[in-house]
Amino acid sequence: MYVAYLVFCIVGAVVIFRVVRIQFTSKTTMARQTEALKTQMRVIEASRGNIYSDNGSLLATSMPFYELRLDLVADGLTNENFNNNIDSLSFCLSQLFKDKSQQEYKSILVEAKADSNRYLLLNRRVKHDELLKLNKFPLFNLGKNKSGLITIKESKRSRPYGYLAARTIGYERVEKDNKNDTTRVGLEGAFSRYLAGVNGEQLMKKVGPRWKPVSEKYNVLPQNGADVISTIDIHLQAVAEQALNDQLIKHEAKSGCVIVMEVETGYIKAMANLTRDENGEYYEYFNHAIGTAMEPGSTMKLASAIVALEDGAVRPSDTVSTGGGKYKYFSDFEMSDTKGHGNITFEEAFVVSSNIGISKPIYKYYKKNPKKFVDGLKRLGLNLPLGIDIVGEANPYVKNPSDRANWSGPTLPQMSIGYEIKTTPLQTLVLYNAIANNGKMVKPQFVKEIKRGINTVKTFEPIVLNEKICSDKTIAQVKHMMEEVVESGTGKDLKSASFKIAGKTGTAQILDGGRYSKEKYLASFCGYFPANKPKYSCIVVIRETKSGQIYGAEISAPVFKEIADKIYSRKIEMHNYLNSPFKKMASAPELKNTKYSDAQMLAKEMNLKYIGTDEGSTWVKTSAQGKKIKLTQLKSNETTVPDVIGMGLKDAMYLLEKSGLSVMVKGTGTVKRQSLPAGNKIYKGQKIIIDLRLS
Repeated sequence: MYVAYLVFCIVGAVVIFRVVRIQFTSKTTMARQTEALKTQMRVIEASRGNIYSDNGSLLATSMPFYELRLDLVADGLTNENFNNNIDSLSFCLSQLFKDKSQQEYKSILVEAKADSNRYLLLNRRVKHDELLKLNKFPLFNLGKNKSGLITIKESKRSRPYGYLAARTIGYERVEKDNKNDTTRVGLEGAFSRYLAGVNGEQLMKKVGPRWKPVSEKYNVLPQNGADVISTIDIHLQAVAEQALNDQLIKHEAKSGCVIVMEVETGYIKAMANLTRDENGEYYEYFNHAIGTAMEPGSTMKLASAIVALEDGAVRPSDTVSTGGGKYKYFSDFEMSDTKGHGNITFEEAFVVSSNIGISKPIYKYYKKNPKKFVDGLKRLGLNLPLGIDIVGEANPYVKNPSDRANWSGPTLPQMSIGYEIKTTPLQTLVLYNAIANNGKMVKPQFVKEIKRGINTVKTFEPIVLNEKICSDKTIAQVKHMMEEVVESGTGKDLKSASFKIAGKTGTAQILDGGRYSKEKYLASFCGYFPANKPKYSCIVVIRETKSGQIYGAEISAPVFKEIADKIYSRKIEMHNYLNSPFKKMASAPELKNTKYSDAQMLAKEMNLKYIGTDEGSTWVKTSAQGKKIKLTQLKSNETTVPDVIGMGLKDAMYLLEKSGLSVMVKGTGTVKRQSLPAGNKIYKGQKIIIDLRLS
């Protein structure tokens, strides 16, 4: 009994000792551990850089959005203040967000107050201009400490021009389920390493539901992303996209793409990709221009002509017998033309796009050594991807005679007219651009420079892929042949009185289920302009029309012509003023409202006098006064909405964005309407919609 009693006493003493130790000794340690859990080194996200067009218009930016929450047990939030403001606050919230009635908001707030809710969600996506209004609401205008208002800022990527050039601008998306899985599309993905910047680190302490900095010092200072200045001309982009969209609708096509490239530099000025959805609407779902490789058809006859002329297989003046439009190479393979052309020259075969006239001399010369023809195509780079910055480029495909499983008797004549060979529209355009550039093949590029503030981080100079793809003699010959296509051949509907176009039509049956379909066609036109001094090259590819029209000359060529005409009319430096129609003008034309310096330059180029405003004016309205142009000063300041009606897109965007407005654009042409009246007070980040119409 004594032993048992002693054991119980010892156990009791140990228990008491442990309780005392936990109470007075471990309490400090546990408090320290608890405090440590509330203090962490937190990541401070860097602001992502902007993407601009070639003239400085904003294509993509990070817009601030705010998550709004309410701490209804905040130290400064008294019951008196809450009760005095609850009705008017509920009314204001209902009017601003329009998602709940005044009574619903009041019930939510009263219930949250009764429950001592410290993190009540009010709204997840509040814009900056809405936040400015909200800060003036009853209760919230007392400040954060007295109202309990919590604002959590986050950035969302925004494109001021909406869907314009959507796939070219692209996006970067981190998958929710796997943070290491990131989808990168377009410029956003290709240049993310510059745009993303470097995240910072700061020691922060958790106070209630929020993390607050322990001090203003950063362990790692965040470095905001650099800006990407693209090669895209936003006006040309709008023109290309509108022209393509209208043609796709007219012919109920499945999809289409347009690329406009600067001949000398390889800079992409416009790239439009439209695909029809189940509702018959067209959107940029996929970048066909770089990601879809297909049999191009007759546009590839340029490559065949270059190889044959270089090798001496044929001369432009050589006669080819095309008969009545049918020619059998083998008992089981017959090639046909749309009609019989009889005896024509090789040049004429190219101009009228005769399959027989192109394939016969090539087959005759290369049939014993088809590898020589294939090697010629490879010299032109048609077997290699371009290695562009934007991800997703499809690989081209050129058959090899040594691959017996895929090479047969018809392969050589088929390849000569653009079948059994695959290229993307961009890869085809690069070949045509090289001819326009006198044989120098340049790499397509989408970015001119990377900038951090006013400092240039990197400049993208033109990259030469091949200094000379063929001889000057061959270049001169194929240039003449492509000009004749437009002057008298399959592309004669493109003929313009103001400037010359050179190019080639293309129509190809689409391989469907192992056979060439008689219902599905690929229509294209590829070329450059002005033909005598090429400035731009362009390709238009439209797939699977339902209108009954299938040929490149009637489907794609009109889009090319519309784009070329509008570019030519806008680019004054392309005009030949020795034969300028301006010299014969009876009266001054109506011009867009623009900069004073631009109006001066236009008047000078058109040999017209201008009258009106002082030379110190920056922006002016223009109006025709007989043979004179009257200029009237457009007054503007940084605090009120500028008047952009009558302006072109470039000038309107510059003025509005400079004023701090978020711009949405509808249509193309000249600004006819603006959603915010001129002279209204500006709230930074406020949205304005401008409607453009062609005059």
